[in-house]
Amino acid sequence: MGHVHHDHEQHHHHHGSGGVGAAFWLNLIFTVLEFAGGLFTNSVAIMSDALHDLGDSAALGFSWIMEKLSRKGSSDKLTFGYRRFSVLGALFSSLVLVSGSVFIITEAVQRILHPEEVMPEGMLPLAILGVGVNLVAAIRLKKEGGDHLNQRVIMLHLLEDVLGWIAVLIVSIVLFFADIPVLDPVLSLVITLFVLTRVFPRLMESLRVFLQYSPGNLELDQIRGTIRESSGVSEVHDTHLWSMDGRDHIFSAHVVLKENMNLAEVEKIKQDIKKKLESLGINHSTIEFEPLGTVCKSCRE
Repeated sequence: MGHVHHDHEQHHHHHGSGGVGAAFWLNLIFTVLEFAGGLFTNSVAIMSDALHDLGDSAALGFSWIMEKLSRKGSSDKLTFGYRRFSVLGALFSSLVLVSGSVFIITEAVQRILHPEEVMPEGMLPLAILGVGVNLVAAIRLKKEGGDHLNQRVIMLHLLEDVLGWIAVLIVSIVLFFADIPVLDPVLSLVITLFVLTRVFPRLMESLRVFLQYSPGNLELDQIRGTIRESSGVSEVHDTHLWSMDGRDHIFSAHVVLKENMNLAEVEKIKQDIKKKLESLGINHSTIEFEPLGTVCKSCRE
């Protein structure tokens, strides 16, 4: 019996990019205000955040472009479409967050060792504005829905900014009543370390997608066992599992049949396997059927 090859039509997920664009423009405009405010108040928290936000603006702008590209359909050169471009945006944004955090930690440690006076009068209104702007951007992005990798990394950018400005707000209020300038870099250091603990998992997730690791929530042994449970299936081999963008997963395998069957019988088995794979979260599968006793020359296992 000849091989029956199945190419399941891929599912397209279109994510809006308006929230990412709004986050980019709000961040860029506010960065200019931060530089002016940081110089005026002599606050390391504000100046560090301004420099960090400049990198954030570049990362958000790049992510915005990648997000728009990821919505394009497939082509002869990119047969799975452009969805992985959103992962590229997530990877770049994660690297910017890590490098920016390292810079903030360096500056904060220097200010802890050598505290400098800051101006709470200028910090307070800038902090209120900073919290407001980043909350608006975060809410706009959240309303778009979706939970793909690029969006989660962008939300980390906004989370870091919101927490950073809350810290500046707290510091400015305390400094009205007590002269504790070291509080400014200490809070910056604490918040940066907190955000880093959330950035690294996103960075590693982006790298795993690019390196075509199997999705962390799926096990090949479980998938093979599920397919073997289908009536008429003898063995499963040459299995491959990877993810397009951290959410849309792709699977291929060779399935050995217990006996020779007609096309209608094979189609029934195929639909049964397809249904089981979709229940596991695999929305694109390619199954090649083989009769019992066939020598598979392309097998890897």
